[in-house]
Amino acid sequence: MWITRTETSSDVAAVRSIVLAAFETALEADLVDALREDPAWIDGLSWVAETSAGEVAGYTLLTRCHIGETPALCLAPVAVSPEHQRTGAGGAVIRSALAAATEMGERFVTVLGHPEYYPKFGFGRASAAGITIPMDVPDEAMMAMSLDGSPLPSGMVRYAKPFGI
Repeated sequence: MWITRTETSSDVAAVRSIVLAAFETALEADLVDALREDPAWIDGLSWVAETSAGEVAGYTLLTRCHIGETPALCLAPVAVSPEHQRTGAGGAVIRSALAAATEMGERFVTVLGHPEYYPKFGFGRASAAGITIPMDVPDEAMMAMSLDGSPLPSGMVRYAKPFGI
């Protein structure tokens, strides 16, 4: 059982460490740092999972993007420290972040990721709704979901500047 909560300023170093350990390069960790300073950042949508001992072991972030002109969220990154991978920490922070977004009245979320993993949270192929992104990725890797059951909007996803796309 994971304890999840919103990230606090005292978690910044631990979050960076986890993201660095979870990915092959520093790109994702640098992205999180840049997003903290960007208007796309939404307080309350940066989540950590911690062990019963209070060690931060997992992280996820939802930031503002747009599908066409419709406000949406982008789920990225999801990171779990290597020693805690495949223990449910990633799923716990994703579920908590999505619940927080729903509570805030957010309606749509996009993710670019593993097509075997994200559907269990409610994500489906974005192209089925006419959602595209400004880069070439496998169709099954770009996914989206509606948090409130309303139809997904169509259009090109516009990401926050720190994504560089």
